[in-house]
Amino acid sequence: MDSPTIATRNGNAGALLFRDATRADLPAIVQLLWDDETARHREDPSEPLDPRYIAAFEAIHADPNQRLIVAELDVRIIGTMQLSFLPGLSFRGSWRGLIEAVRIAGDLRGRRLGEQMILWAVEQCRARDCKLVQLTSTATRTAAHRFYARLGFVQSHVGMKLHLRD
Repeated sequence: MDSPTIATRNGNAGALLFRDATRADLPAIVQLLWDDETARHREDPSEPLDPRYIAAFEAIHADPNQRLIVAELDVRIIGTMQLSFLPGLSFRGSWRGLIEAVRIAGDLRGRRLGEQMILWAVEQCRARDCKLVQLTSTATRTAAHRFYARLGFVQSHVGMKLHLRD
């Protein structure tokens, strides 16, 4: 499951590194998830971490079609995302890549680090022979929508959710 660390130059400082997350990265990942206006009410970065985060990490880590990724800059975890590889019958049995829970540290937003992270994720999907890459974004995140459109993503569907529990 673990892949080698991939480094790219970001033009701002040291190398931006992408790698599969480890259990030790969980506090930083949860902090990144919490550091978001629309998610702050549903995440809890206090330690010890809620055991549900640990159980979710273990399930993701055990599944070869799931990757929890961290982005590091100068040894600091500054970003995270989950990549899911989904088999399907449509498009003649093609695979899809799903990018989920994308976050960049608040103090580093606007420096094109998220762009590098998404482009890296797209390449991972391409390497897994996915037919397409998809993602969702909360309807109120208009800046995020512009960001994804700039990277070539198009709004092709209407997404819906049904919450089953708190």
